[in-house]
Amino acid sequence: LIVSSLENGTKPEFGLAPQGVEQARSAGESLRKELEEMGVPVDSVKIRYSPFSRTTETARVVAGVLGVPFEGPSCKATVELRERYFGPSYELLSHEKYAEVWAIDEADPFLAPEGGESVADVASRLAGVLFSTDVEFHGSAVLIVSHGDPLQIFQAVLSGAKENPSFLDEVAGLKKESLVVPSVLSQHRKFALNTAELRQVV
Repeated sequence: LIVSSLENGTKPEFGLAPQGVEQARSAGESLRKELEEMGVPVDSVKIRYSPFSRTTETARVVAGVLGVPFEGPSCKATVELRERYFGPSYELLSHEKYAEVWAIDEADPFLAPEGGESVADVASRLAGVLFSTDVEFHGSAVLIVSHGDPLQIFQAVLSGAKENPSFLDEVAGLKKESLVVPSVLSQHRKFALNTAELRQVV
């Protein structure tokens, strides 16, 4: 089911199923193990998460596994990490409809589904998160809990930034005339994630 509006996404009925809770717990255990192997104090992790019910619950479970107080300053809902809004014509329809949007993305990442967000729209708000997180937590381990499309787009933005230092500025300004931005963003699906997948990106 496509649940992409902030209004629907924050409803309790669209939270995690029991299997999702277990997947979140498993991801938390994996993260704790990786942090311990790297010598990073587990309780020093900062968690930023989408305010949607399913991501809030995921962040809460992972914080519990890590021993990070969920109600404290280390955990914070960040609205810019919300799900990509696919527009009213896709809202609450089968997830099989994603393929239609991804075909548009590949052709033109600046083209949005009717009433929804384009890849470039999402990339612009995520570039802002990247800037602020780097400034606020430079050198700290930060866990981002978000959704499939935003996380794939986030990784595409990071990939572009590694290749071109001015890429973040171009994305933040939605510069369509840039030759680099469209080519990188249109390929966001190559960074596809599995449900509750833990991935180190920086």
